[in-house]
Amino acid sequence: MAYWLFKTEPDAFSIDDLKHAANQTTIWEGVRNYQARNFMRDEVKEGDLVMIYHSSCKQVGVAGIATVTRDAYPDPSQFDLKSDYYDAKATAEKPRWFVVDVTYKQHLNKLVSLKAIKENNAITEIALKKGGRLSIMPVSQSDWSEIISMAN
Repeated sequence: MAYWLFKTEPDAFSIDDLKHAANQTTIWEGVRNYQARNFMRDEVKEGDLVMIYHSSCKQVGVAGIATVTRDAYPDPSQFDLKSDYYDAKATAEKPRWFVVDVTYKQHLNKLVSLKAIKENNAITEIALKKGGRLSIMPVSQSDWSEIISMAN
């Protein structure tokens, strides 16, 4: 099992939206950065745990936890002409973008802010501390444990 952080803007999709989704599960679509895509396509696996991180909002930080419930598959939105995520260069034979399914696990007892993460010297590896802007990033087991303990 691996640990991940998935960023989302809560005005578009939040941990609350995931909790209230059908079967508390959603497709994690719209990733349009190649490095984040590569993580999702090649490394994120069913059973991995995901921190849901709210960004571009008043309270930025880790808000909850999800579980990956389906390995990567082609993002259907890349083929949909009506989608904001349509990609004219993508084909069924050569998809460019991938998704995973995630299922709600829990809200954290309190949001763990970006500021608190940056100030915690026990958190050493997460790209957030170094200004990482990827929408999907790995989280070490030690950083995961520390962030979870901060929420409690």
